[in-house]
Formats: sequence, structure tokens, C-alpha cells
Amino acid sequence: MALNALVSFLTKKRLQQIELFKENPRMAQLEVFHYLINAARYTEWGRKHDYSGIAHPDDLRKRVALQDYEDVKPFVERLRKGEQNLLWPTDMRWFAKSSGTTGARSKYIPVSREALEDCHYKGGKDLIAFHYQHFPESKLYQGMSLVVGGSSTIEQHRADAYTGDLSAIIIRNLPLWVEMRRTPVIETALLENWEVKIDQMARETMREDVRCIAGVPSWTLVLLRRILELAGKQNILEVWPNLELFMHGGVSFRPYRSQFEALIPSATMNYLESYNASEGSFAIQDRQGADDMLLMLDYGIFYEFLPVEELGQERPRTVLLHEVEVDRQYAIVISTNAGLWRYMPGDTVRFTSVKPHRVQVSGRTKCFINAFGEELMVENADRGIEAACLATGAVVSEYTAAPMYMGVDAQGGHEWVVEFAQHPGDMARFVDVLDTTMRTLNSDYDAKRRGDMALRRPVLHAVGSGTFYEWMKQRGKLGGQNKVPRLSNDRAILDSILAPVTA
Repeated sequence: MALNALVSFLTKKRLQQIELFKENPRMAQLEVFHYLINAARYTEWGRKHDYSGIAHPDDLRKRVALQDYEDVKPFVERLRKGEQNLLWPTDMRWFAKSSGTTGARSKYIPVSREALEDCHYKGGKDLIAFHYQHFPESKLYQGMSLVVGGSSTIEQHRADAYTGDLSAIIIRNLPLWVEMRRTPVIETALLENWEVKIDQMARETMREDVRCIAGVPSWTLVLLRRILELAGKQNILEVWPNLELFMHGGVSFRPYRSQFEALIPSATMNYLESYNASEGSFAIQDRQGADDMLLMLDYGIFYEFLPVEELGQERPRTVLLHEVEVDRQYAIVISTNAGLWRYMPGDTVRFTSVKPHRVQVSGRTKCFINAFGEELMVENADRGIEAACLATGAVVSEYTAAPMYMGVDAQGGHEWVVEFAQHPGDMARFVDVLDTTMRTLNSDYDAKRRGDMALRRPVLHAVGSGTFYEWMKQRGKLGGQNKVPRLSNDRAILDSILAPVTA
């Protein structure tokens, strides 16, 4: 009881701080900017780019080009071997292994102590703060928190450094007061074999009084279903009657919401989304039931935004926070307290509000379909799937889509592979609603679909249960933050998923 009262008190203080940066976003970001530049001025990177002479964000934009992982990789490799003070002044011992999508090669994102404490942990605490704001009588800390995380290993180059999923790095470094209320035991939480881990986690946690879950929706569903199988129960509330919060991120929650609501039949269950990545925690759902998130401006991250039409330009021009416009698509650019400078993590966002600054994650800079000028984003596809499910009673577990290229006797189009947890009553109507919704949301897609001139009606393949799971398993990509990209601008992933189905 005392712990709950203390948490409630601390969250009120934090909520007051959040109100301050909501009222003064430009000042909050300038404070972060000057902190980052001053901290890094004597690093190798800071000396190379004369950070001592930087007084304004325009100076940084002139001296440092936009970066992707390949640009910073030489520095990261040196950090992994033990060199320090390259990108950031404090020792770098943790590297978050991130592939972004299941088809990409691994990236190793440096994670500093400041990034852990002032960004990632802060993001988790702020999710709890917003939960208590919505539910002041919450008894969250009278029970346990379940973290569905990845695995970590000792760095191959060093005995004092670790590589792993971000969630595993966070678990390894949790403060004692959090670790005492977390389940399962750390040895189980960090197991590398995902199939073994799911079974072990289920057996350990089903005996606990779990009140909060944190994880990626897709893999959390796998765990919950295994628990119900072992317990012989119909829904999760029969196992955990006091469950009240699911904190999720990594992928859009839209395709998964109905499945969670079926497994957790509670009108008071709270679902809060976070926009976080290996590179940092960026935004948090601050309003219950909202489909956007508050951009967090005091996590040690300085933001720039690149209009998507500038992608690929010789001299792309970013805008700062006070210059963004509602409903415009931007690629996010970050400078962080882990030494990433003007770095593009690969996400696109759309602002729903600038007073305060709220965003929706609209897709990835490399996760879209634009084979015919349609510029279809993941956000469009997710909303289309959601509308089609609502109209036909379907439940979608996973999906991906790619272009069908024009032939001599055929127009181009989009080909979809969908795994249903519950099939639609009318498959043709499912496709029609999917198509119509995307046309409503995306004028470029609609223009190409008119009269079936450039794009024909989508072609959909319904695949059997477990198809996506088996595809990921064959590639050693089970669990953690691994996910199948929703949209691809080529057919490599779609064809490899369909190959065993059509063989």
C-alpha cells in the first residue's frame, strides 16, 4: 500500500514537468540541444565537427550531414572493441541489436547509461504516470509486472559489454525496486531460444499475481495463448484477475486489439502505446483510447523532421519542431544522449497536433509500396485492415503486401498475404473494404486505382495458421523485436512466404 501511495505521489510531480514542456516545447528542445552539444564537444566526433563552435541548431545542420547506420558503423565497431569517447563522453558498454525488419542485417545501436536512465527508463516510468493519471485508484504495485523481452549475450570483443535486444538490456539494468516486482526470473527472461522461453515464461508467470504486461503485441499474444493452454482456462482474467495494464510498442496495435480484447474481457483494461526503438524512446500515448502519442521532449533527444518528399534529394532540408505541420509526412531525425548525431532511424511520422505535439507512426522510410506512384504507407494499410475486419467479422493475426508488376496482359497491383485468426464471412467484401478504405485515406493510391488503369483490385492470399511464425523461425528471427514488415516495395519477402504455401 505504501509503495502505491509513493508511486502516485511521484507520478503527480512528473506530470507537472510534462505540462511544462507541453507549454514551452521550443525552449525544452533548445535545452536538450545545448546539453547534447556541450556534453560531446570533446569526443572524437565533437572535435571533428567543431562542436565547441556550435551555438544554434542551424550550426549543427551545416556541419553534420544526415546519418544512417552505415555512416556511424565504423565508430560503433570501434566502440564494441573497447575504444571510448568517440561519439559520447561516458563509457559505452551496451549495444542494442536491431534488425528493423526480419530481412535486414543486424545493426548494433550504442546505448549509454544516460540513454538508459534518462530516456528508456524514463519512458517506462511515464507510461506508469499516465496510467495513474487515468486510474488514480490503481493497485499496480501490489502485484507483479511481466516483461516479454528478448535475449542478451556477452560481447564477442569484450567481457564487460553486452549485446542483445533493447528489452534485454533494460532488464539486465533495472533498478532493484523495479526488479523486485518483475516476473519471470532473469535467467528465464533472457533465454535465447524463444520457443523454450515462451513455455518457461508461461509456467512461471501463470502462478504470479500479474497486474501489468509490457511487450510487443505479436509475441505477447503467443505467450498469453500458451498460458491459457497450460492453465486450461478460457481467458487471461481467469489466470490473472487483477491484470489492469498492457504497455505495448514496436508495431501498430490496430491489427491486434480485437485479439487482446477477446483474451482479456475487461472494460477497465488499459492499453497504452509507446513509440520506442533501440535508438530511444520518442513518444507515449498520454490519453486513454487515443490513436496518437505525445512527443516526449525531455528525454535527451533533439528532433529534426525531414519531409518525405526530401528523401533521396542531394541536399535534404530538415525542419525543427516549431516548423512542423499537421498531417504532413516526415522522416524522423534524432541527435541523442547515446551519441547518435542527426541520425535517421528509418521511421516516418505524421503530426496530429502541434499544441501539444502529438504524432502517429505512419511507417518506415523503407517499408512502403510506391511501385506505381501510389505512396502507400503502413498507416494506410493498418487502417484498411482494421476497417475490413470490422465490416466482415474477421480477425487478422499477421499480414504483408508487395507490388504485382505490370505484364503484357495485366495491370499492376498489390498482392497481400494475410493470416487470419478468424476468417471473414465474405472474403470479397474484406478485400473491397480494405481497398476502399485505403483509397479514402490516400489520394495517390486512389488516383492510381481509378478505372483500374494503373492499379487493379488487390489480390489476397489467406494462409494457414502459423505461416508467419514458421517463416520467421526458419530465419532464426523468433521473438524479441523481430517483425515481418507490413509493406515492401519489392517482392522478396512476399515470395519467400508464399513459396512453401504454393509449392
